[in-house]
Amino acid sequence: MSATGFMPDDAAIAGIRKNLETYEAERNSIRRSTFWRVPLYLGGLVVTVVALALVFNLVADPAEVWLSTPHVYLYVVAFIAAFFVYFRATKPLDAANASFRNKLLPIVFGFIKNMKHERGATPPSFGKLPGATVGKFNILEIDDFISGNYEGFNFELYEALLTQRADKHDSTAFQGVIVAFGLEKPFPGILIATVRTNAVLSFFGELFGSGLKEIRSGVSELDMAYDFRTSNVELAQPLVSGQMAQALTWLKEAWPGEPARIALSDKDGFLLLPDKRNFFELPAANVPLDYKTHIEPMIADMATMLAITSLVRKIGT
Repeated sequence: MSATGFMPDDAAIAGIRKNLETYEAERNSIRRSTFWRVPLYLGGLVVTVVALALVFNLVADPAEVWLSTPHVYLYVVAFIAAFFVYFRATKPLDAANASFRNKLLPIVFGFIKNMKHERGATPPSFGKLPGATVGKFNILEIDDFISGNYEGFNFELYEALLTQRADKHDSTAFQGVIVAFGLEKPFPGILIATVRTNAVLSFFGELFGSGLKEIRSGVSELDMAYDFRTSNVELAQPLVSGQMAQALTWLKEAWPGEPARIALSDKDGFLLLPDKRNFFELPAANVPLDYKTHIEPMIADMATMLAITSLVRKIGT
C-alpha cells in the first residue's frame, strides 16, 4: 500500500488551488488596506499633537516654547497613544491572521468529506483509548483536531502531548499524532502494540496493572521492538502473528523514526504516530502561500496518515 493512492486527484487539487487563490486575494486586500490605515491613523495623531503644541506655545514662556511642562506631558501621552493607534490601524489584519488557520485548513483538506477542524478541544474518541497504550500521564495537551470521512471511513486525527508531571519533573508519555477510527471487524476485547520497555517493569505491570496478557508475534525483530498485550489471547494471537505483524513491518517504512503504536478495542481502533513536528503549521500571514512549498507537503502528510490508518483498520478481516 502506498500513500500516493490517498492523495487527492487532479480535479480536487485544481479546486484546492482555486480556493487558495481566492483566499490569497482576500488576504492581500486586507494587507493593502492596512498600508493606508497605519500612516493615516498615525498621521492624524501627529497633526493633533502639533496643533495642541501650538496652542500650548501661545501661553508658554518664550524660553520654554515646545518644551514647557504641558508640552512634555503631551509628548509622553502621544508616545503612549501611538501604540494604541497603531494596533487599532492593524486590527483588521490581526483579526484575519487569527482566523488564518481556521479558514485555510478546510481549504487544504477539502477532499475530506464532512471535514471539521478545532484547536485545543479533547476529541470524543480519546476517552476510549486503552490507557496501557500510552502509560501514565496527568497532563493532556491537544493542538489541531481534525475529523471527517475519507474513502468510506470516519476518523478523528489530533496532535497530542501527554505528560506525566511529578515533583516538578516532566516526562513525556507520548507526543505525536493519534488517529481514531472504526474497525472493519470489531475485536472482542483489547489488543495493543506498544514500544517495548524494561522487562521487569513489564512483568510487574502485568501482575498489578492493566490485567492484559503479553503475547509474541514470533518475528524476532518485532518482538524485540514491541510489547504485545491483550485481554483475549485466543483471538489476538493469530492477528499478532499475521496481519498486525505485517502492518507493523510496513509501518517501519511508511513512518520512520520512533515505532508507531496500535490499539484495538471492540469497535474502535487507534493509531499513534510519534513525532515532534507540527504537521499543520502554517506560514506567517504576511508570507505569500505557495502550493508546492506550504500546501503539498501538508496534504502528503495527511495522505500518509490516512493510508496507514486504512491498512490498520483492516486488521482482523
